[in-house]
Amino acid sequence: MVDPTSDLNEDVAEDEAPTCAVCGDALVQNPDHRVTTRVVDGEVETTHFCSEAHRDEWAE
Repeated sequence: MVDPTSDLNEDVAEDEAPTCAVCGDALVQNPDHRVTTRVVDGEVETTHFCSEAHRDEWAE
């Protein structure tokens, strides 16, 4: 998994990139990429989305 604080637009192979939780697309070179971070049972969980619309759809 790619460090979420890194520059995701540089040197990230598609097979190592995070994927959108809604459509499954790899998030490579995506300026609209959104991430939701939360703590569940003491563990940090991050969920990636290719757009704000998909983040909103997932949250409904």
